[in-house]
Amino acid sequence: MYISTSGIKKKTRVHLAIYDNLGTKPGDVNVTPHERIWLILAAIPHGRVATYGQIAELAGLPRAARVVGRVLNNLPGESTLPWHRVVNARGEISLVGPQATRQKTLLIQEGVSFVRKRVSLVEFGWQP
Repeated sequence: MYISTSGIKKKTRVHLAIYDNLGTKPGDVNVTPHERIWLILAAIPHGRVATYGQIAELAGLPRAARVVGRVLNNLPGESTLPWHRVVNARGEISLVGPQATRQKTLLIQEGVSFVRKRVSLVEFGWQP
């Protein structure tokens, strides 16, 4: 079995090995693009945020930020993946209504602060 790591940065490959719930390592399992997105999402640490575009790039899907958004939107309700740690390229929450409020609340609980509805990507951005 094989994990395709083309287009995924070295540090992210390490994160994939660490955060894969099955305890597998790169090279052990063939994963889909959706699964790569999930694994990268799982690697975002508490108190940090990543952008949709950043996740797409790390997953080997350049210029596919909207694909990341769709994958996150389709997560099952019982998912424990930290979907709330993903913001748009401006550091803003892209969701609306109760989901946006929930996302902001979860981020604030993790120590992420907002200034004029934006998260500072310099201060809180995840750098794998």
